[in-house]
Amino acid sequence: MSAPPTDAAPLAVPAETPENALALYRALRLPRAVEDKMLRLIRQGRISKWFSGYGQEAIAVGCAWALEERDWLLPMHRNLGVWTTRGVPLRPLFCQMMGREGGFTNGRDRTFHFGLPDQRIVGMISHLAAMLPVADGLGLAAQLRGEDAVALAFTGEGATREGDFHEALSLAAVWSLPVVFVVENNGYGLSTPTADAVPVADIANAAAGYGMPGVVVDGNDMEAVIASTKQAVAHARTGEGPTLLEMKTFRVRGHEEASGTKYVPDELIASWTARDPVRQYRDRLLAGGVGEAELDAVDAQIEAEVEDVAEWALTQPEVTGTADAEHAAVFAPARPAPPPAAGGAPPVRDDVRFIDALSDGLAAAFQADPTTVLMGQDVAEYGGVFKVTDGFLDRFGADRIRNTPIIESGALGCALGLALDGFRPVVEMQYADFITCGFNQIVNNLATTHYRWGAAVPVTVRAPFGGGIGAGPFHSQSPEAWFCHVPGLKVVVPGTPADAKGLIRSAVEDDNPVLVFEHKALYRSLRGPVPEGDWRVEIGRAAVARAGDALTVVTWGVGRQWALALADELAGEGAELEVVDLRTLVPWDRETVLASVGKTGRLLVLHEAARTGGFGAEVAAEVAEQAFGHLDAPPVRIGGADLPVPFSKALESEVYSAKSRLAQAARDLLAY
Repeated sequence: MSAPPTDAAPLAVPAETPENALALYRALRLPRAVEDKMLRLIRQGRISKWFSGYGQEAIAVGCAWALEERDWLLPMHRNLGVWTTRGVPLRPLFCQMMGREGGFTNGRDRTFHFGLPDQRIVGMISHLAAMLPVADGLGLAAQLRGEDAVALAFTGEGATREGDFHEALSLAAVWSLPVVFVVENNGYGLSTPTADAVPVADIANAAAGYGMPGVVVDGNDMEAVIASTKQAVAHARTGEGPTLLEMKTFRVRGHEEASGTKYVPDELIASWTARDPVRQYRDRLLAGGVGEAELDAVDAQIEAEVEDVAEWALTQPEVTGTADAEHAAVFAPARPAPPPAAGGAPPVRDDVRFIDALSDGLAAAFQADPTTVLMGQDVAEYGGVFKVTDGFLDRFGADRIRNTPIIESGALGCALGLALDGFRPVVEMQYADFITCGFNQIVNNLATTHYRWGAAVPVTVRAPFGGGIGAGPFHSQSPEAWFCHVPGLKVVVPGTPADAKGLIRSAVEDDNPVLVFEHKALYRSLRGPVPEGDWRVEIGRAAVARAGDALTVVTWGVGRQWALALADELAGEGAELEVVDLRTLVPWDRETVLASVGKTGRLLVLHEAARTGGFGAEVAAEVAEQAFGHLDAPPVRIGGADLPVPFSKALESEVYSAKSRLAQAARDLLAY
């Protein structure tokens, strides 16, 4: 990065009253005092890590100063000034930064990886640019409510190479969302100079590609930061959409304090140190008539307060906990079940297609709760590629049924923002295979948020999955096991029309992220009875699809149909199979499975996904551990071949498919 600009003219700002100017100086001076204290503690060996924003404070403070209390801020790890300017109390803030009792995450995450909804702050995850789409969701929530709140999100210049940066800008521009994107261009990634990673001088130029204003700002000039932010916020409040602000500054400390700055030329640090934002603003105040003694008094008061609070925080005990408390924090508590309908069991409609039952359950959730919003590719006028949401646009309106660009990660991040501000978004993955493009948002953002800082995340992800339709390796995968390994996610797989209707309703009403895997081959091929009205199926409860005493077959999705067909076949040979349809993989119903195995003494786990690493291994292992004494034979797993799903229908059905190996495996197990 080149030397700092010397001719940057600050944007005009309204003249500050002496009182406001002094308050602004206090706001700027406070994070600097914290930086100084943390540096001393590092050198004394009393703390081990600190991500410094030294020399960049004007950006965080100025942006927070320019916003109103109703506006959202999404800071990164060098934006301490956001928290202090928003008035976050220093004692719990220091406990959070030092991992002591009394912090905001109970030791579950570090520094600024948390949110304070009451103060309209949503902190980061370590995956850069991931919070930018979340700002879109917060902006969309304000837009849907007719409020004039704005979301401002920070990122570094290096993260502008990430896909989430571009997906967030794309979505914000297409929907004219009230979002301000702030890029802190501070010259370096960890040790890589910006010029080696970003092939343009001004990242703000990227804004033109999305039809939004892009402004380069001297990020060390407090007044310029405030003025440019106020201008962008005013633009957003009037419905004109997002703005990209590139704040030029410099990272004069290491990536984190212990890493040092040996890779940075000394003259470059010196040139930027001469433009230190605190010193610059202090000099302006002195030139404007504020007395030096008055500023010195502010410095002394703030330094004494920070010293006192930091030393107090270091006396607090380190965070401890219990296994029960930690496990209880992973999921938001279950909502009270609705009372049963008057008049007993609901009437049942026969011969309903799987797809129609699913659509009915989803529509019922949308009818019952106006905060539900559907997002995805081609879900509105087109009704989704499988037509699950056909007619929803006319029924629920364009505000709630929203086509997105091809931005899986951006849509999922937006859904998190909506959920944090009181909505219940549903995101359709056009095919489950494409969920990989949003994997980070699901497993690192949606899944961890409640555990880390207690926020409910009522996001439903619909994923059409599975083979049997000759769609080849990129439209036939069964990826449900990937997500069963991630604490904080619920995973459901309906295998009947009634379950499709009931589980999608329960998923939308759950206060946790729920992935609903809908089997494409069942959409129009499977029919069955479906209860009418407000039908729900409890998440986490298996169903015994057929009772028997010779062999337990545990399965889900299309495997239920395969198992039932086999049970009919083997019944003619004198063997009665018990078929247990898990319906929910996380949390899965261990009690029902163990009770069945206790009766039959044999277990076969069946799934369409590739056998190695499939969720069937979890079921088989649990049964081996918990019911070994009841087993008369080793547990058996039947899954797809360890191959990509082939395009040829013959190859899929005869080589890949678990169905082709099911009958022989069952007979061998019965004969053991």
